[in-house]
Parts: sequence; structure tokens; C-alpha cells
Amino acid sequence: MAAAGAEERPGSRRDSGSGEDSLDTLLSRLPLTPMLSPRKRTMSQSKTEPPLLRTSKRTIYTAGRPPWYTETGTPFKEAFVIGLCGGSASGKTTVANKIIEALDVPWVVLLSMDCFYKVLNKEQQELAARNEYNFDHPDAFDFDLLISVLRKLKKGKSVKVPVYDFTTHSRRKEWKTIYGANVVVFEGILSFANKELLKLLDMKVFVDTDSDIRLMRRLQRDIMERGRDIVGVIKQYNKFVKPAFEQYIEPTVQVADIVVPRGGENFVALDLIVQHVHSQLEKREITVRAALASAHQGQPLPKSLSVLESTPQVRGMHTIIRNKDTTRDEFIFYSKRLMRLLIEHALSFLPLKPVTVETPQGTVYEGKRFHRQRITGVSILRAGETMEQALTAVCKDIRLGKILIQTNHDTGEPEDHDVHEEKIFLLSLLMAEMGVHSVAYAFPRVRIITTAVDKRVNEEFHIIPGIGNFGDRYFGTDAPSAWCESESTDY
Repeated sequence: MAAAGAEERPGSRRDSGSGEDSLDTLLSRLPLTPMLSPRKRTMSQSKTEPPLLRTSKRTIYTAGRPPWYTETGTPFKEAFVIGLCGGSASGKTTVANKIIEALDVPWVVLLSMDCFYKVLNKEQQELAARNEYNFDHPDAFDFDLLISVLRKLKKGKSVKVPVYDFTTHSRRKEWKTIYGANVVVFEGILSFANKELLKLLDMKVFVDTDSDIRLMRRLQRDIMERGRDIVGVIKQYNKFVKPAFEQYIEPTVQVADIVVPRGGENFVALDLIVQHVHSQLEKREITVRAALASAHQGQPLPKSLSVLESTPQVRGMHTIIRNKDTTRDEFIFYSKRLMRLLIEHALSFLPLKPVTVETPQGTVYEGKRFHRQRITGVSILRAGETMEQALTAVCKDIRLGKILIQTNHDTGEPEDHDVHEEKIFLLSLLMAEMGVHSVAYAFPRVRIITTAVDKRVNEEFHIIPGIGNFGDRYFGTDAPSAWCESESTDY
């Protein structure tokens, strides 16, 4: 266990004479009539807050992302889980956000233990209203649900997380969906109090803050944000919060890998944490594309693939759009023709049911009709947008959506809901065998439909012989980076 930037022994509590403001001074700053201002509705997870953290350099998405897959179709690594523990109002959330910002990892989940308070019965609700219910005791938390959620997140799976309302002491009906991530930051007062929970934590950080500072912060939070009165807050602190800290929270400092005195202001400790996480992520890192490039060589293409018949017409259009000297106008014209043929071909795989209709001549015709309610098209920006016109031309009243998959120009890796795989068609104007195998092994029930499959990719993972950067050729733009892989038109 390391104590970063600590001037005292890890876990020791300092009195108010340590140079910090005294408790009396801190209390004098608090408003004693909080009811004059409107009460804020405080919840463990707010649906209105965007699932991201904006920093000076970039936007970090805290809703997470689905995992990437190996050549065998399994997630290629588990998320790295950082556990933050500490007393109530010790600054755990502040430390968590500063770690996220300093890590500069594109996909991260911030999970709070506050989401997992148990549902109170009527008697417990009455106790809570009188500040006589112990929210700091291990029995107040639903550890079974918490462990289940964190275990799924660690595996990269999407989860439903409860939303707890502290003003009503109840769990809201709406649960929040979050997805897998590269890093999961989990914080709570009892993060280290359960053995099964500890097994899921790759790094354990204890936030050690002076007890007077913690009390001052708790008073400010509970009075200003949760509509409590100062007498009730102090009563609850002395009866439950302080004893629980001494009995259940403070002893767990012994299992911590790093102790952070002074919370979010301890930049030495934060740097140490970030360096360690980066080193661990590098050790776990697998260059997915390189592994996929050689994984399926010589193997037959999957049965989920359907390639448009290479008629003389189709081959002639491919000749035009693959030619580097083709003008932009011709490139767009013949690309659109191919897209139309591709979509018509894809429609033949839709589920149809037999129907009987009567013709104007009064005779019966045995036909087919689409067996589902509606079709939704989702284009992958930006090249996928070019297929929308052809889709709307053949599918009346189709709904359209968009997905953005952003490429990291330094690594070439993608930085990116519950639709059943068998209901998804992946349409691409051109694919490489590597890409076909990658999709088929990760999502074996997704139907893959394309006009042609090229056999290989080069060292930069551009399709060979390929088509070039489709988006740049179609929109008349220059490629921003050598790492920009040639864009297939996906839909």
C-alpha cells in the first residue's frame, strides 16, 4: 500500500488544529435557513445529465461502449476497474472525475455506490424521514445487485443501474442503461467492505480527508441539496455516520493500494494513480486489427455473408469506381447505382409471409408481404450516409438513424442498443475478408450483405485492391490522416 503525498500515517484522522479551518468557522459559513431557497432534487444517477465529461482537451464519454472482440468472437479484454473508498463527503467523486480527466481514456464508466441503496419499507421510510435510519451501515446497500452490475460491466456488457432519489429516500422507477468501457471507476463509502466486491477491483484507492472537512461538506450538501435541517444532519452524523466510518470504513484502508490524503487537491497521488492505470492498460492491450488480419486466413467465408452476384453490369460498375482516375461525378453516379442494387438484394432476405390478394380482373394472386411492422435504417457516418437516398427510394416511410464511429488517428483503433442480432442486416458496398470474419465471429446472427469481398488488407489495414477512401472520393474531401482507413459504405 502506498500513501501518495501524505505527511501523516495513512488512515490517521487529524483534529481541527491541523491548519485547516476549525469546525466552528466552517459551520458559521453555512446557511441555517435552507428552506428560503428551492430544494434541489438529488439523485444518484440523473437522466438529464449528459453521459460525458468535458475536459480542456476532449470529451470523455462516461456511458461506455460495447466491447471489441477477438478473432474468436469473444471480448478481447476486461475493463480495468478502479475502486474508490472513503468516508462520507471525503471527495471521492471529485477524485474520480479528476482521474478520468487525467487518464484521457475515451470510454469510461463512473459508477456510484449511492445507486444501490436498498428499497425501504414503510417503517424504514418513517425512520429515514426522522434522520433515524442508518444509511452508512452495510445492510443499507444491495450488495448482490451491485456485484452483479459491476461484474457485467467488467466483462463489457450493458447493464441497468437503479436511480436513487435522496429527497424521498426511494428508488425511482426509471433505471439508467450504461454500457461496457475500457475503464470503470467505482466509488462509495463501503467499496472495500465486501469480499466479493474486492475481487472485482483491479486498483483500490482510499480517499483520506480530515473528519471536520468531511462534516462541513456533508452539512453543505444535505442542507443545500437535500433539504435537510442542520440539527437533523448533525444528529445523523453523530449517531450513524461517524460510528460507521470508524467501524466499517476506516479499517478498510489496510486493503488499499494507494491512499490519497486531501482528496482531489493531491495532484501527486492523482499522477501516481494515472501512471499505474496507463501501465496496466498497456500490459493488457491487444492490437485487435493485427490479430484479426491473420486469424482467419484460408478459412471459408461465413454462411451469414451474402454477396451480390458479380454480373457483367456489377463488375463494370466496380471497374469504374475502383479506378483512381474516375471523375467525382462518375464515381458518385455509379456508386449510387451499386447501392440501389445492393439494397434491392438485401430486401430479398426480409421475413415475408404468404398472402392472397384479388386482382382487378377478379382473380386470386398468391403473393408475399413483409412480416414485421417497420424497417429502420441506421447509417454509419460518414460514408454510410450516401446510401440513405437509395434506401428511402425503395423502402417507403423507413425510419433513419445514425451511428458515429470515430477513428483515433494515433492508433487507428475505433472509438465509438439492444437489437436482436438476427434482426440486423449489415450492408456495405465493399468489404475485406478480414472484416467479414470479424463481424461474423463477434455477431454470428447478423446478416452481412455486400457487392464484393476483397481478399486482403495492407499494413495500414486499407482494403486491397480496394476502392480508396470512399468518403473522401464521394464528398470531395482530403483524408485527414494516413490512419484513416478506406471507408466502406456501411448501412
